[in-house]
Amino acid sequence: MDLSIIVPVYNVEEYVRPCLESIFKQDLDDSRFEVIIVNDGSTDHSMEMIADIIQVHNNITVINQENLSLSVARNNGIAVAKGEYIMMPDSDDLLTDNSLAILLDKALVTKADIIVADFLEMNDEEIENRSTTEHRVFEATEKTGERLFLEDLNPYQCYVWRSLFRREFLNKNRIRFVPGLRFQDVPFTHECYLRAKKCIRTHWQLNIYRRGHESATFSFNKQKAKEFCIVIAKTWELTLLYGLSDAELYKLKEDVYTSFYLMMYSTLHSVKSWSEQLEIIHYLNRQAPTLRFTNNIKQRFESLLFSNMPRCYLALRRLHWKWINAKKVTHTD
Repeated sequence: MDLSIIVPVYNVEEYVRPCLESIFKQDLDDSRFEVIIVNDGSTDHSMEMIADIIQVHNNITVINQENLSLSVARNNGIAVAKGEYIMMPDSDDLLTDNSLAILLDKALVTKADIIVADFLEMNDEEIENRSTTEHRVFEATEKTGERLFLEDLNPYQCYVWRSLFRREFLNKNRIRFVPGLRFQDVPFTHECYLRAKKCIRTHWQLNIYRRGHESATFSFNKQKAKEFCIVIAKTWELTLLYGLSDAELYKLKEDVYTSFYLMMYSTLHSVKSWSEQLEIIHYLNRQAPTLRFTNNIKQRFESLLFSNMPRCYLALRRLHWKWINAKKVTHTD
């Protein structure tokens, strides 16, 4: 079998049907791929919304599990996958029509470890009113994993759903998602890029990323901050990988710093309790005791503070962001 498409489902009754329908609007015969739906303990009508589609297609497998997280659902899907390549779309997004076959054929010919494509961003109204996506001429560039990491990995967009992964590559390197975490794409994507040998990069539009609806339900809190700390620690562990070039190591540390900065920004703006903010910094220091940013003087100073003087670090960070916000207000006026 050529491809396994793993679709984790958790309380997405409004979106899961369009997602699954888009998978079957590809120029692929059902015999070439399987769809593994992992029901992560949904309590709404998600599975009812797609029951007829499951009934019609004999290449769909359903795994039911208690609510264990997106990362566990993906891992369980990978464990039973039979395809040479694996794809993991989010159940609230879509594939663009007839976008997959050309990518899959390229993957099968080149035996690339990772194939990275582009995506569109649309809100619900734009998706509803869209016409069939018109694809440009397919062009693809073969790259080493190092080149892909240095040139194409945006730390703000560590999306696994935009890529095809060779199953043998994932299994050989024992690459899996950290169980039970949000933001689990970050260490997974970084490890894949750093370990890959042959990769394909194309600007072919594979996905439609549904933007807007997640902001209504997502709120940052202490628990999410602690999960983010684990993500930072797991990504930092990759600095120990054997054979990284100086350029890879520099960028990896910059990417981890980006995650750290986002975590601290979200913590100071959403977690109002000083004691909880302090608890989060102590938790990060326990999870990543060797975490030190050294790419410039500012980072060295910041590392010294949050590692050894967390109260001072918090106080200075608060003042810094208050000053930035005050400047924004002044410029607006």
